[in-house]
This record gives sequence, C-alpha cells and structure tokens, in this order.
Amino acid sequence: MPRVPFTVDLPPAGQAGEAEAEARAAPAPDELAVYSVSRLTREIRRVLEGALGTVVVEGEVSNFKAASSGHWYFNLKDEGAQIRCIMFRQAAQGVRFAVEDGLQARVRGRITVYEARGEYQIQVLVLEPQGVGALQLAFEQLKRRLEAEGLFDPAHKRPLPYLPRRIGIVTSPQGAAIRDMLTVLDRRFPGLPVLIYPAKVQGAGAGAEIAAGIAALNGLAEAQAIDVLIVGRGGGSVEDLWAFNEEPVARAIYGSGIPVISAVGHEVDFTIADFVADVRAPTPSAAAELAVPNRADLLAAAGALRTQLTNRIRASIDRLRERREALRARLGSPEAGVNQLKQRVDDLDGRLGTAQAVHFNRVGERVREAREKLLMLRPDRLTPQSRERVRQLERRIRPALRSHLSRLRERWQARAGLLDSLSPLTVLGRGYAVTLTAAGKPLRSVSQVAPGDPLAVRLQDGRLDTRVEAVHPEPAPAVPGSAPGASPNRR
Repeated sequence: MPRVPFTVDLPPAGQAGEAEAEARAAPAPDELAVYSVSRLTREIRRVLEGALGTVVVEGEVSNFKAASSGHWYFNLKDEGAQIRCIMFRQAAQGVRFAVEDGLQARVRGRITVYEARGEYQIQVLVLEPQGVGALQLAFEQLKRRLEAEGLFDPAHKRPLPYLPRRIGIVTSPQGAAIRDMLTVLDRRFPGLPVLIYPAKVQGAGAGAEIAAGIAALNGLAEAQAIDVLIVGRGGGSVEDLWAFNEEPVARAIYGSGIPVISAVGHEVDFTIADFVADVRAPTPSAAAELAVPNRADLLAAAGALRTQLTNRIRASIDRLRERREALRARLGSPEAGVNQLKQRVDDLDGRLGTAQAVHFNRVGERVREAREKLLMLRPDRLTPQSRERVRQLERRIRPALRSHLSRLRERWQARAGLLDSLSPLTVLGRGYAVTLTAAGKPLRSVSQVAPGDPLAVRLQDGRLDTRVEAVHPEPAPAVPGSAPGASPNRR
C-alpha cells in the first residue's frame, strides 16, 4: 500500500541557509549543554508535536490489542515501515466495526511521544476502513457472525397467526411510521387492539430501547393476548437506521416468543433485524397489512359461507321432506294398517284354538295307547304259558351252569400244574440251589468270582451267606461228534 504523504511545516529556503550558518557557528562539543534523558525526550516531543500537528496516515493494522481499560493499541504499517498507534477509550467507542489485524485503515490523529519508553506514536482520533464505509463494514461483520450462529436459520422462523387478538408495536410514537401503521390497521380491521411501546429509533441508546421494548411486550404477551410484534421505523440514511443493525436488537428478536415482523425503512433498505425476524415487511404500512387480514374480506367470505351453508341446509331439508312423503305413501293410512293387524290377530287366535284342540286329541290318544300297553305288561296278568316257559328255562340253565363251571375248574387245575412244574422253587425242592453274587445276580461261571468274594446261596426254604475259599476251573465238556478243540456252535 503506497504511503499517503502528509503536510509538514518546514522553514523557508532562506531560513534553511541561516540554519546552516547557525550550525557552523555552533559551539564546540565541550561547550554544548548537557541534557537529562527526560529533558531531551520532552524537547523531542515538543518539537515533533509542534512541527507536525494533526496527520492522516493509511496502512495495515497489525498487533491489535484492546486493553481492559478500553484503550486500543496497534501498529500501522506498509511495505517499508511501521508506527505505533494508541486510541483512547472515548475515541474507540465511536468505532462501529470490529478492528482486527490485516484491516486496511486510515487514521487521523496527532504525533505524540511516549516519554517512558522514548517512542513516538500516533494518538488516533478517527479510525476508518479503506475501500468500504465503516458502517457497511460493521454491518457485514455482524451479519456474518450472527448467520454463523444460526440467527437467520429459516427453521427458526414461525408463521404469523391468521387473526391476532392484539398487535404489539415497538417504534417511535412521534414518527410517521406509527401513523401509517395505525391507519392501515384501522382500515383493514377496525377495533383491533394495539399496544405500543415507545422507543427511540435512531441515535445513541436507540438499540437498547428497541431491545427493551421487545422484551417488555413479550412479558405482557399472555396477560395482554399479544400474538404479533411489529418492530420498525420509516426510511432514512444508513446512520438513521443503524439501531436496527445492533446486536442487542437482533438477539431480542431471535429470543422473542411472539412472531416478529421487521418493518424498517423502504423496500430497498435491509437491516440485521430483517434477517432475524420471522417476516420482513418492505415498509411499516406493508407490515400492518401482513399482520391482519382485511375485515371486509373476512365478512364477505363469511357471508358467502353463510349463503352456501343455508343453501345446503335447505337442500338437505327438501331431500328429507321428499323422503318422508315417499315413506308416507308406502305406509298408507295408519288406521288401515291397524285394522289389518286386528284382523290378523283374530285369524291367528282362531288358528291357535284349532291347533290346541287337535294337539290335545293327539296327546289323549297316545296316553290311552300307553295305558293299554302297561296293563298288558302287568306281572299279575301273565298267562300260564308264560309261567311254564319260565320254569323250562330255569331247568335248562342250571345244568348248563354246572357244566361250564366244571370246564373252567379243569382248565385252571391244568394251568396250575404247568406253573408248578416250571417254578424255580420246584427245582430247588429237588436238591438244587441258586448261587448269587454280592450284586444279586445269578453266578454262571467261576470266572465271575475270586477267592474272598461274598456269595449268597438260595435254597428252597431260605438263603445262605458264604464266601469263596478257592476257585477251581474245569475244562468245558466236549460235545459229542465235534472235533477235539472245536468250539460248540452258537445259535
């Protein structure tokens, strides 16, 4: 960035020659006055501040630091040099944009000397960005930051109620905007309640008052039935509209529980409040039109609906009347129907009497037949032939029973003898015994025991407990007709 020259008051050409002559006539080094460091620094400060005065310098901001006291310290540099700068708090408060390293800026201030360090510096009185206005830069910086935080997210925006119960307005009570909005509201929906929070809309403190108004109306939302907020003012310059670009106003709109319409300036004016609000209106009058429907339109629509409903009800009544007449024609006279029913009852009563008589006759006939059968089956009325037949049957059944019992006894005796011959006890009775191992299993081979094993011997009339003293195996007897050493066949 090329440096911008600034004006310095230099002595005229003639005076320069005189200065050179004075330098030649200056005393020798031994004759020079001796300065202290503080005195010399004060002299340098007096000369610099007196010679240069107010200067305007352009360069790039670097090493920017905002002290807790509110003062700003930074360097202003170009390709060949840099100079320290200080901007005291009172002057820094007038800067609307954020100062950061790399900013191309133009400063206006005075050259001073910081005596404690012997450094010269610029005491900055005015700081402006290069290439773009200070307010525009502040607007763009705040817009980027709030957009990154999500304050402009469409998902956060809420629809306006169709017919609000009450409208809250935050604006100046003396401006033309409030008169325009009230005129439009009265024209579109006379009698709709409006609650106005008076607030400054430009100048120092305007942003704080607007944010306070939004918060106050939100606090009254439930008690006053406020459904919509309009925040705005009429048109003006960028400086006039700046209150609606301040961060407190943007955060108050974002945190509002009531849907907010932003109505700032003219259609071409855009502020931070427009981006945060739920709905942006190009003008205050347009905001009033967006806030409420036209009462005349509602009445006309209601009238049309009433007419349509009335026509439908009449048509429905006509259809019901026609249906009633059709049913009446199908039913005929009620008296004729009652007479038909009376005749039907008499007919059924006669048929019922006849049916009862026939039924009773049939039941009486069946009772008489059953009585005759019972009389025929009485034991005392059995004929002599029946008694003789019974005696014959008795004489025949007794020999048959005796013969059958004799056959059953013989079969039982034969089977009992067979069981007795097959019983193990019968075998034991002929002098045989059954040897059992300690586990109670029959002993079939000497290979199953060893000397000292306990055994049980089962006889016909009891059991003996014994123990093996010795084991004497014997060769198996040869089977007749088999070769020596041949094993018997197993089946």
